Amino acid sequence: MFVNPDNPPAAIREIDARDAALVGREVPGSEPLVLRGLVSGWPAVAAGRTSAAALVQYLRGFDNGAPVDAIMTPPEVAGRIFYREGLNGFNFVRNRLPLGTVAEQALRYAGHSHAPAVAVQSALIRDCLPGFTEANPLHIADVSAQPRIWLGNAVTTPTHFDEAFNIGCVVHGRRRFTLFPPEQVANLYVGPLDYAPTGAPMSLVRLHAPDFARFPRFRQALAAARSAELSPGDALFIPPLWWHNVESLEPLNMWVNYWWLADGTAPGGNSGYDALMHAILNIRSLPPATRAGWEALFRHYVFGSHEGVTGHIVAQRRGILGELTAGDTERWRALLAQRLKGSP
Repeated sequence: MFVNPDNPPAAIREIDARDAALVGREVPGSEPLVLRGLVSGWPAVAAGRTSAAALVQYLRGFDNGAPVDAIMTPPEVAGRIFYREGLNGFNFVRNRLPLGTVAEQALRYAGHSHAPAVAVQSALIRDCLPGFTEANPLHIADVSAQPRIWLGNAVTTPTHFDEAFNIGCVVHGRRRFTLFPPEQVANLYVGPLDYAPTGAPMSLVRLHAPDFARFPRFRQALAAARSAELSPGDALFIPPLWWHNVESLEPLNMWVNYWWLADGTAPGGNSGYDALMHAILNIRSLPPATRAGWEALFRHYVFGSHEGVTGHIVAQRRGILGELTAGDTERWRALLAQRLKGSP
C-alpha cells in the first residue's frame, strides 16, 4: 500500500498502442506513457501466458550459455536492492551465470515463502539470447537502441533515473512503476552520485514506508508522483531524467527495455551526466558569488534559446555555439579530453 491509500499517485497517461500514428507522435516525448498491449503479439508473451515454466523453456531455445551479470539478495530484504546499513556496501552479492540458470533459480524459489531474490539486470540480449529480438521485434524504438533483458523473481529497484529515452515491455509477471518528474530531485533525498547499487543515483527513501521525520520534503515528491501497473504485453515509455521506482510483483518476472539518447545514439556515448560530474568538480567549491556567475552563464549558453545566444554573431564565427559537424564535435571532445588530463 502507498503511504496514503486515500490519495494515491496520479495515473500515468495511457494511449492505445494499436493506433500506430498516435504512438509515433507521442514516442519519444517529454511525458511518460503507458502503451497497453504494445507487445501482446510477441511469441515470448504467448509462452509466458501458458506458464512461467513455458517461458523459461522458450528462452532456452535462444540461450547460448553466455554468462550475464546476476544478483542475489538475502530473504530478509524482501527483494529490495539497496545499500547495507550506513551505506556500507550493498545488500546483495553479484555473480556471472547463464541467463537460463538464473531463470531456473527463480522458478525453484517460487514455492518458498522466505526465499532469496535473484535477478538478471540489463543483460544485452544480443549477447545471451541471439535471435530473440528478431522473433520479438519492437519497431518504435530508435534504431540505435540495443534491447536488454531483466529477469528474476520479486525484486524492487528503488527510485533512480536514466539519462536516456526508455521503452520497456513486460513479457511475464506484473510490474508497478512509480515515477517522479526530474524537478523533484531535491525532494527525493538522492544518495551518492558515484556509489549506487545499480550504478544510477538512487533515492534513499523507502517508497511505501517513508521516514518523514528524516525525509520531510518527500511529501512534496509524492504529491507529484505518477504510477501504473503493467501486465504482460504492456509497455511503458519513460522520458530521460524521470525518476522511477520499479517493483516486480510475481514469482517470475521478465522485462525487455530499449535505451537511446536524445541525439539518436546509444547510451555510453554523449553524456549529460559526465558534464554534470565535471561541473560539480570545477564549480561547486567556488565562492557563492562566483557560482552565481557560472549559473548565469549556464542558463544562457546551455539552457538559453539558440537565437538568443547566437543571433548577433555571424554564422561563420559561432564556433562551438554554431551548427557542428561530426568532425567539429570530435575536435572539441579531443580538446576537452586533453584539458581533463591536465595537458598544456
